Amino acid sequence: MITKSDLFSLEGKTALVTGATGYLGQAMAFALARAGAHVLVNSRCHDVASELVSSLVKAGCSAEPLVFDVTDQKQVDNALSRFFNKPLHILINNAYEGGSGNIRTTDAEQYRQSYEVTVVAAHYLLRAALPALRLAGKQDGDASVINIASMYGLISPDQRIYDSAYETNPPSYGASKAALIQWTRYAACELGAEGVRVNSISPGPFPSDAVKDRDPAFVSSLAARVPLGRVGMASEIQGPVLFLASPAASFVNGANLVVDGGWTIW
Repeated sequence: MITKSDLFSLEGKTALVTGATGYLGQAMAFALARAGAHVLVNSRCHDVASELVSSLVKAGCSAEPLVFDVTDQKQVDNALSRFFNKPLHILINNAYEGGSGNIRTTDAEQYRQSYEVTVVAAHYLLRAALPALRLAGKQDGDASVINIASMYGLISPDQRIYDSAYETNPPSYGASKAALIQWTRYAACELGAEGVRVNSISPGPFPSDAVKDRDPAFVSSLAARVPLGRVGMASEIQGPVLFLASPAASFVNGANLVVDGGWTIW
C-alpha cells in the first residue's frame, strides 16, 4: 500500500526529459528532480544541457546531461543503449517544433518538420527506451511515459488575437500535437499490460518570460481568453507532470490532461 508520503515520491527513479532546457522543460526537470528522481537532461547542445544540470545540482538534486538529437534515430538508439539491463522509470517527450503562420503561409516542409520532432521523435524514443521501461515496470510495477501535446491539438488558435498571419500559431503545430495525442492512446493500449503507462499533457497559454517582456499586449490578449483570467506560469506545469510520473497516477493510462486555465471549455 502506498503511503501519503510516498504518493508523489520519485526516490530511486530515473527520468529522461527531452527538450529539457526550454521554458516548460526546465520546470519539468526541477519538479522531477525535487521529487527524488535522477534526471537526464536532453538537449542537442552540451553546453546548454550542462548549464541546467549545474542548476539542478546546486539545488541539491541529481542530474546529468544526455545530449542527442531526438529526430536522429541513430543518436536516439545510441543514447538509450546506456540503459541495457537498467530501468528507465519516466520518459517525457517534450521536444517540439515552433514557428508561425497560417494555411496560406505554411509550406509542406513545416508540416514535415513539426511531425518529425513531435510524433516521429516520440516514436523513436519510446521504441528505444522500451526495454528499460519494461524493466522498470517489472521491478517497480510502474513506468510512465508523458507526451507533451498542446491545447492546439484539441482546438484551433483564435487568429484574431494575432497581429498578422505571420505571427499566428501554425496549423502544422496543432496537427502534429493532435497526432501525438492519438499516438499516446495507441501506445497506452499496446503497453499498459506490461506496466508501462502512456499519457499526455496539453498545456494552454504559457508564454515565456521573453514573450511577456517583448509583447505584453499579446499576453494580455491571451489572458483575456482564459476563464481564470491569466496566463500560466511555468511552475504550474510541475504538479501535472509529477502526478502522471508518480505512483499517484498508477491507474491513469491513455489520458490527456489539459492544463490551460479553462481555455478549451469556452
